[in-house]
Amino acid sequence: MEVRSENNIQQVRSDKFPSQVLPRTRLRVWFFRVCSSILLWTCMVHIVTFAELWHPRLLTGFTGRVSRITRPPLTLQHSLHAPPPPPLPPRRHYKSNGFLKVSCNGGLNQMRAAICDMVTVARLLNLTLVVPELDKKSFWADPSDFEDIFNVRHFIDSLRDEVRIIRRLPKRFSRKYGFEAFEMPPVSWSNEKYYLEQILPLFSKHGVVHFNRTDTRLANNGIPLDLQKLRCRVNFQGLKFTPQIETLGHKLVHILQEKGPFVALHLRYEMDMLAFSGCTHGCTVEEAEELKRMRYAYPWWREKEIVSEERRQQGLCPLTPEEATLILQALGFDEETQIYIASGEIYGSERRLAPLRTAFPRIVKKETLLDPVELQQFQNHSSQMAALDFMVSVASNTFIPTYDGNMAKVVEGHRRYLGFKKSILPDRKKLVELLDLHQNGTLPWNDFAVAVRQAHEKRMGQPFCRRVIPDKPKEEDYFYANPQECLCEGTNCEDLLAPGKSSKATMTMSAQL
Repeated sequence: MEVRSENNIQQVRSDKFPSQVLPRTRLRVWFFRVCSSILLWTCMVHIVTFAELWHPRLLTGFTGRVSRITRPPLTLQHSLHAPPPPPLPPRRHYKSNGFLKVSCNGGLNQMRAAICDMVTVARLLNLTLVVPELDKKSFWADPSDFEDIFNVRHFIDSLRDEVRIIRRLPKRFSRKYGFEAFEMPPVSWSNEKYYLEQILPLFSKHGVVHFNRTDTRLANNGIPLDLQKLRCRVNFQGLKFTPQIETLGHKLVHILQEKGPFVALHLRYEMDMLAFSGCTHGCTVEEAEELKRMRYAYPWWREKEIVSEERRQQGLCPLTPEEATLILQALGFDEETQIYIASGEIYGSERRLAPLRTAFPRIVKKETLLDPVELQQFQNHSSQMAALDFMVSVASNTFIPTYDGNMAKVVEGHRRYLGFKKSILPDRKKLVELLDLHQNGTLPWNDFAVAVRQAHEKRMGQPFCRRVIPDKPKEEDYFYANPQECLCEGTNCEDLLAPGKSSKATMTMSAQL
């Protein structure tokens, strides 16, 4: 009787509330199907992976359809047969004086130099460095994080014998727990004394210090040799691009090298540079107004009213595409020269590039060498695109920048480190003078070409000592363009770097970096 009444009650419930029973049943079926799919897919991936590793032909017909999904990237496949990586350096054990958090500002190469400086500061002060944050608020609005551009695991491991680096602050130092880090920009071009006497005590007081600006915060000169060499080690060895960037960068270099020697022309004739510098030579009235409006739109670009022609005569403007064409021809490059344009979108686009293309038909860019699908993952990520240009520029037979910005300087330094590879560094002030004389008919072509070559005989990336100007660090030679402390060993360095010794470009690279 009780059983019947209970069954009747259940029947009444199901009759009365059918909508509650059906969803539960459907949910169970759906859940079962999802779990089964996940299980089957996992098993298939494992079977395919092991089959390809141990018996590549065993499942040839089957794996052909899924290989695009299951096969590891090209670099990982090759690594199966590559020699094992070198052992990690032993950890440096020290009592940390606090946590250093840094937010880099600027483009890729400005941030790269800043990262090297911040690692060096952390080493000097015995700090724990948090993996740097990259600039997402500047003109480029690139959302990339550190690990989107650099190999973060390699960065941490390769430098662990110098400084402790962590991915993020411990939870107790988060805003969730009411913690606010002390925030400040260090003074630009500061030396060891500044950081030891004025910055180190802040860590004792606050525990965590956040540097919200990092560009040029460490002096070019007057820094102990071991710290200068650490800056180099981070730059040349600690900062590797991600496997995705390196794979595509190497592909670009390979494509170019298959076609013969090539010139990397860093044509810094992009909208942001022209707006920032106020250089409008060769632009239409409408373009000049557009650039001026843009300059006023960005408050951190301090100079607003700029006389373009004055800037140009002082050698402070990037060469225009038309000017670059004449300079390349004067330097002896002919129409058979393969030229890679290492830059973003040229202001004025193809209209401004037309003279360069006419004179040098073998002009290429990453967009013309690669399939659009290959570049798709880097679109709207200017720093990742710049990383590809950086790799090609370093590998080129000749590097020519049209403006001495951060990329030009950092690439120049890399090429010096790699054996003083040829880098033609334009003397823009002298070139503007010669260009104007030639274009107004005063200086014939032959005389113009001879003058251009003579002006650059000692501007080919040869060894020389950095120029030091006390109290004027902006005007002296930049450390990362000529890291001389890292380019030779022994007592003969001064002889090799002295004027007139540029032919001795066989200086040994530092084995102790």
